[in-house]
Amino acid sequence: MVLRIEKDHQRFRQIVKGRIRKDLRKFLTQGELIGKEGRKLISIPVHGIDLPSFRYGDNNDAGVGQGDGEAGQTVGGDESGQGQGGTEPGRHIMEVDVTLDELADIMAEELELPRIEPKGKHALTTVKDRYSSTRNTGPESLRHFKRTFRNALRRMIMTGAYDPNDPMIIFERGDRVYRSWKPVKEPDSNAVIVYMMDVSGSMGFEQKELVRLEAFWIDAWLRRNYDGIDSRYIVHDVHAKEVDRETFFHIREDGGTKISSAFKCCRDLLESKYNPQEWNIYLFHFSDGDNSSESDSRECCKLLRDVLMPQVNQFGYCQVASAYGSGNFINVLRDQLPDAENMVTSRVNTKDDIYDSIKEFFQKGR
Repeated sequence: MVLRIEKDHQRFRQIVKGRIRKDLRKFLTQGELIGKEGRKLISIPVHGIDLPSFRYGDNNDAGVGQGDGEAGQTVGGDESGQGQGGTEPGRHIMEVDVTLDELADIMAEELELPRIEPKGKHALTTVKDRYSSTRNTGPESLRHFKRTFRNALRRMIMTGAYDPNDPMIIFERGDRVYRSWKPVKEPDSNAVIVYMMDVSGSMGFEQKELVRLEAFWIDAWLRRNYDGIDSRYIVHDVHAKEVDRETFFHIREDGGTKISSAFKCCRDLLESKYNPQEWNIYLFHFSDGDNSSESDSRECCKLLRDVLMPQVNQFGYCQVASAYGSGNFINVLRDQLPDAENMVTSRVNTKDDIYDSIKEFFQKGR
């Protein structure tokens, strides 16, 4: 009975995953999913999946459109729309919990994202428990069912207690086998993500909401590929500073724009905290493309070419649409750094563009 329930549960999970995959573009744009993020699970509202139920009655009495009535006549209550409350149950959207890893895998399958190959010397190690042996005692949650069943079957056949016409297997204490583990040292592929965002006067609430959604899915995919992730946040107008995640997404916008200040702040952070020989480094900059001057844009390109990009896995620039920005910085990057293999640029004008932007950022699996 337990095995059948497990099979039914697995089949239900596959149906849920298929529904999420079908509506993935819509899920990527739902900001409320971020608020429902727990320690390891995210609640996903899933349409079109009903729990099974029994219905009683004769289906041959009448159907839709049968019986007395005139065209346009209201159904139930008076024509004013006022009437008593209904007594029938409604149809509700069901929420299911999926892990971030499951969500990232679904996204990867749908977007055809390749697995990332970590770079670096893997100088860091971590101790992990690996289930590589068995023992005769342990908790029931670790019971090895196949080996336990095999032991019981062998014992009953040898003692003559097994009846092929009534194949009931009775377990005894000596039949039980449990999985056992031992600690092993493994290379620990760590990564750091540095998010940089323009918070000048032209970056309003809508722009920051686009950044927040994109950063959430970037985090989800990279955490699926690495054992450890550090996320750091830098905001800038004409000056840049490192802030925490809450400040990053809720700081009020004001002032002018000097993008090079963010790249310099990022350079100092990497030099002081993250050795590129030991860390996989990802940089993402979000802006509306407006910069204070052409000379500062050229300085940004120089910092990227000579300092930042030689030591990072990838630099991603995401330009969000704004009614007040010039939108030229993305063109400067493409013109000045046309051969930069680890630079990816994308435009996100609406939430629907996040789907394609994520695919652009990770399609090469750096």
